[in-house]
This record gives sequence, structure tokens and C-alpha cells, in this order.
Amino acid sequence: MNDSIVFLDAFRGSFSGILRWPQLDEFWQRLIQDDNQDWYIYAVGETPPTEPANRKQLEHFITGINELLRKEHQEDYCGVVYADDLQHPAFIKIFDPNNLGVSCGFSEFPPLPGWILSVIQPTDLPSAIPQPGNRKRWWQKIFG
Repeated sequence: MNDSIVFLDAFRGSFSGILRWPQLDEFWQRLIQDDNQDWYIYAVGETPPTEPANRKQLEHFITGINELLRKEHQEDYCGVVYADDLQHPAFIKIFDPNNLGVSCGFSEFPPLPGWILSVIQPTDLPSAIPQPGNRKRWWQKIFG
């Protein structure tokens, strides 16, 4: 099966949210301590990585994203990190606190996550999952 299809199938799979900050701390710790997984770190909208991150890069990313989430999502709950399996994850979606839209509910066009950690090499999500064109149409109407 095509790697792109495998990634998109995993992206569309079932996920559980990490609701509390202490749960997120434990989750990150398990991820860092697991030497058996190679992780791709993908900032959605950027060019997808072609190589998995090394351990130092993974730890640096987790430290940075943890600080950003706590600073930008000033709630007493987390609710912006989702994993396919909370104990043994292979795919993690991290939503940008400044672009949540209706990520917690149903939408025909839910927002894409801001970042993804995956053991599967990522594909370019904005190309693979087109988002609504209302802002693009607005921009073209104004300056077209």
C-alpha cells in the first residue's frame, strides 16, 4: 500500500484526547523513554520530513511544544493533544491552541492539527485534505 495512503488512513483513525496536564506530562515521559520508536515530527503546512527525528530532536520538540501549549492554551485542562493509543502511540495530533475551530465537535472541515508525531512518514496534509476555500475566495474577491 502507498505510504501516503497508510499515513492518511492513520490520520483518519480513532484518537483519544489527553484531558489533563498531568496526563500529558506522563504521556510525554513515556514517549521520551521509549527507544523502540522512530518518530517523524511534522509541522503541518511545512514540507513533511523524509527522515525520522533523532532522540535529541524529539526531546527538544516535546520540551518546546509542551511550553507552547501551556502558554497559549491557558485552561485548566489540556484537550489539544490526541493519540491513537495513549499507552503505546504511533500517531499523535497536536492542535494549535490559536486555531481550534471545532476540533472538539463535528465539522465537515475540521481544522488540521498544527503538528503531528508519527511513526509513519507523513504526507503533505494541506494538499491531501483540502480545507474550505471561503477565505481564499474572499481574498480573490478583494484582490482578484
